[in-house]
Amino acid sequence: MDPFIALADPVRRDLLRALASGPARVADLAARHPISRPAVSKHLRLLTQAGLVTVEDRGRERHYALARPGLVPVRALLDELAGHRPPVPESAFDALDLEVRRTVRDRRAGTDAAPGTGRPQEESA
Repeated sequence: MDPFIALADPVRRDLLRALASGPARVADLAARHPISRPAVSKHLRLLTQAGLVTVEDRGRERHYALARPGLVPVRALLDELAGHRPPVPESAFDALDLEVRRTVRDRRAGTDAAPGTGRPQEESA
């Protein structure tokens, strides 16, 4: 199963949050949700298939743990998306510099320039 599909379900995301603090038994994880224990087991099975959770049998109990390496593709996508901010074109800085200079000049001259004209605004009656 694709980790992105596994993360699409809010119950599975909550299970991962719970497992981030350490391994847990199915019974403990099921107690946190208003769904049945078999439903929680099914969610955990899907998370295991996606490589996001590991399972260890200890006697009659199954203990689940977060598989941090399974999150690598998710982290890679998030890092890629976070790094793709559109660059600010140099012309935008030139326009900003021009506007700042114009505003400073107008303030020194004691006039309120009409936006975009550089000429004083006329008062309306």
